[in-house]
Amino acid sequence: MLVRLATETDLPRVNELRGQVSELHAAARPDFFHPGFPQSLRDHIHTIFEDESRYILVAEQDGEITAFACLAEIEVPAKPHKPGRRFLDVDEFGVDEAHRREGIGRALMEGIRDFAKAHGYDRIELNMWEFNENALKFYESIGFCTYRRYMEYTIE
Repeated sequence: MLVRLATETDLPRVNELRGQVSELHAAARPDFFHPGFPQSLRDHIHTIFEDESRYILVAEQDGEITAFACLAEIEVPAKPHKPGRRFLDVDEFGVDEAHRREGIGRALMEGIRDFAKAHGYDRIELNMWEFNENALKFYESIGFCTYRRYMEYTIE
């Protein structure tokens, strides 16, 4: 398996995988996500691709892209009560639903870790939706831990 930076010709396939993730979110939280994967979301991949502080990595197996990650460099300035910090954020992550539980996500995350080290990051962060128990188990199994939580209270 090869983990590499995406090329522009990879973007249609990356969008197919982003669409799978989008549908998963829409099915679980229709109060936050619309169903479908509209053109505006498909076009957004080009904005990510062209931004020098963002990166798209793909996992390629036998010539097929089976997973992707959209990454962003985040710099948080120091505040009186907090030190500044710089980290790599995993903004989007997905493995083709036909290839889940084959070690692809783990290989892609190892590629992200190698990329982060090579670019001088000492921390990788991500956020995920609480409904996605499979993702939580996966991230925990590769060493991620929760350090902050967002909670909600729905008023009826």
